[in-house]
Amino acid sequence: MLIVLFREIVYRTFVVALCGLVIIVTVKAESVAAESATFELSSDCPRGFELVAGNKCELRTLYQFYSSTQNRGVGGTHTALPPHRDGFSPQQIDLGRLLFFDPILSGNQKVSCASCHQPKRGFSDGRAFSVGANGSLSNRSAPTLWNTAFLSSFFWDARANSLEEQLVGPLFSPNEMANLPQQLIESLEKNKDYPALFAAAFPKQQLSLNSVYTALAAFQTSLISLNSRYDEYAHGNHDALNEQEIAGFNVFRSFVARCAECHTPPLFTNNQVAVIGTPEPSGRGLDIGAEKIFGSEKLKGAFKVPSLRNIAETAPYMHSGGFDNLRDVAEFYTKGRGHAVPEGVKMQIHWHIWEPNLQGHELDSLAAFMRTLSDSKFTPEVPHVLPSGLPLVHDEALQEN
Repeated sequence: MLIVLFREIVYRTFVVALCGLVIIVTVKAESVAAESATFELSSDCPRGFELVAGNKCELRTLYQFYSSTQNRGVGGTHTALPPHRDGFSPQQIDLGRLLFFDPILSGNQKVSCASCHQPKRGFSDGRAFSVGANGSLSNRSAPTLWNTAFLSSFFWDARANSLEEQLVGPLFSPNEMANLPQQLIESLEKNKDYPALFAAAFPKQQLSLNSVYTALAAFQTSLISLNSRYDEYAHGNHDALNEQEIAGFNVFRSFVARCAECHTPPLFTNNQVAVIGTPEPSGRGLDIGAEKIFGSEKLKGAFKVPSLRNIAETAPYMHSGGFDNLRDVAEFYTKGRGHAVPEGVKMQIHWHIWEPNLQGHELDSLAAFMRTLSDSKFTPEVPHVLPSGLPLVHDEALQEN
């Protein structure tokens, strides 16, 4: 919550007499209401969470009343979600929100987490390869952050097992936020507001890298998207989807297309890695994916199965942004097992990938169904003023919120 300080751009009009003529002049002037800001962290949980004993926020969703896939079948609508993380305090979540949008976390203080994970783009950035603090390109596309509370591994190659472990990568990678651990802590400690905010969120801890990681993880686990039109349908409102979308859902979970076997509802991922033989963009060498992490040739070209939640907002698709629309993605899977694997490269393609020979109208229906998974009702508020005093990254997707 912002208590004091706003930066306002105003237009002022002056009447000027010049050589007997009256001229009306309008100029843009920037006025600063105060030189300092006082921030207070929210004591309320984000939407979708309930404040319980111990000042903890716990997730509440209709899916918690459903059982697992037992007796439901893969693709069943009344299926429980996988285990999730919650239990952070409202203050920790709100501190994480401020940090997430604040360029103070980057080495040159010009990019933030939100630069690559923009709310209006499904917490992705619309690029095949994200642009880092120094203008350099990352090696892969930025994945969505919706529903990370349910994920058991992170990065496209599954090399991190927690959000806290994952955060070390982008914060200190020279191709991303390009910071150093000591510089990051010094920037926060020297700021006039952040030490008090950390003390409010972590009353028994000192400001440290661990508290930075925890706050950012707390915020990211609060990004819940489970109120799409598909969810209305799954919970019993069969008017929520039209005929084409229902037909697409039936193709999606059919044994012919087998989409639901990896993109398992209701999270629409199975939290595993898979080798599907995705083509690389022209001019780029083969990305071996999880093979490098786990040292197994069987995982050459293996990448995490992404959630399809809000997939319509996160183009381009695949780890290297090889497809710019959902229909082309669906068509890739029907063109044949391993059809895009480079000549001379041996890959152990996942056994679910085969040749379903879907027709054009079925591909259209699949794309229509995937668009029903969009839901941004619980998008958090983008702060207008940051504790660092730095400007919010001027991306249209951020400013629209």
